[in-house]
Amino acid sequence: MARPPKDKPLDLSQRVNLTVGAIDRLVCPPGKQQAFLRDALAPSLRVRVTAAGAKSFVFEGKLNRKTIRRTIGDVRAWSITQARVEANRLRVLLDAGNDPRELDRQQDAEKAARTAEAVADALTVGEAWAEYLKARRPRWSDRHYRDHTVMSKSGGEPSRNGTGKLTEPGLLVPLLNLRLVDLTSDVVDAWAERESGARPARVRLALRLLKAFTRWAAEQPVYRDRIDPSVATGRRAREAAGRARAKTDHLQREQLAAWFRHVQQIPNPVIAAYLQCLLLTGARSTEMAELRWEDINFRWSGISIRDKVEGGRQIPLTPYVATLIQRLPRRNQWVFSSLRSRSGHIEDPREMHGAACAAAGVEVTLHGLRRSFKSLTEWLEVPVGVVAQIMGHKPSATAEKHYTIRPLDLLRSHHEKIEAWMLEQAGIHFDPTAAAPSGLRVIKGSEA
Repeated sequence: MARPPKDKPLDLSQRVNLTVGAIDRLVCPPGKQQAFLRDALAPSLRVRVTAAGAKSFVFEGKLNRKTIRRTIGDVRAWSITQARVEANRLRVLLDAGNDPRELDRQQDAEKAARTAEAVADALTVGEAWAEYLKARRPRWSDRHYRDHTVMSKSGGEPSRNGTGKLTEPGLLVPLLNLRLVDLTSDVVDAWAERESGARPARVRLALRLLKAFTRWAAEQPVYRDRIDPSVATGRRAREAAGRARAKTDHLQREQLAAWFRHVQQIPNPVIAAYLQCLLLTGARSTEMAELRWEDINFRWSGISIRDKVEGGRQIPLTPYVATLIQRLPRRNQWVFSSLRSRSGHIEDPREMHGAACAAAGVEVTLHGLRRSFKSLTEWLEVPVGVVAQIMGHKPSATAEKHYTIRPLDLLRSHHEKIEAWMLEQAGIHFDPTAAAPSGLRVIKGSEA
């Protein structure tokens, strides 16, 4: 077909042998949104021009008596030869009864699926762990949530106890850096065997947390095909961590005098008071460390303790404990405050307590002080339910759980008796009627 003169408008009703010059001369007729220039060599190829002047190669054909158009590409990105080859390829597909647009959609869907599969395969245990903590946080206590965060901290931060040392990575960090698909029983078993030599108790806790996490992940559509919920239940891992042994460390009655004497000599008065309050109340170490001034009611002699079992409990503020607390400086919201810890309260007094115990010739942990409180009350034949309520233990009988309700005054009558007996055994003379702290003194052996 003859090439139209350059100065003559293109006849859009006729096919032309597409050239660069013909495409350059193509304009959209007035009053139309778009127009098409048909190619003579590739019958299915068109050049579309819009009213704004944009030009692109377009494939056009019929399938089941319906016109099908598919944009090939911009005329500036495709050569005429490339556009003809693509138009002919699409023509072959159309002649075979295949809609190119549908084939493109299928290819896009398959590509998206492959991409999603690759992304899912690349998911790390740490990413799923973060979602797990976010989803389960509303149902957990602060202590349980803290156990999870401590196990998964990356470490390398300044220690909260103010010593200047850097924190170590959490026990689960080596596993959190793995891909979900790489978290296998063999990997967990090897990790447990490697870590259990120095801290088997922590490994047992980590395995419990990991087991709950994998079960949760196996229920989530995005994770279920990439994780085995039984990876933390292998025999090798359980044997490596060992069985938890019941701890029995506690203070005997005859050890109270030495323990109190050396604890009272601790240079840090806040830690000295904290340790004595632990023994005299039977509270958990974190419950006492996180005690706020607003939790202390000096008027009605009560303490509100944030409890990991019931959420909170009221215990008596006994006279000696009240005296210890009244002497403490009010530096912030915490009763047992610390100027060095990031939290603002006591974090880890084990070092000073250990030194005092060594000097006293006794061996007892912080939790052993709680155990000591329970054990020493046996000398006084205090009702078991009273001791359990003060310590925050769950009731062990139906009557205790549903029928026995003890007011604070009743608890106080027993608790003050326990405190007075412990002080007596420790050789400490304390006059609860004295308003001034000077009513406290240590009795010498000759005076006892």
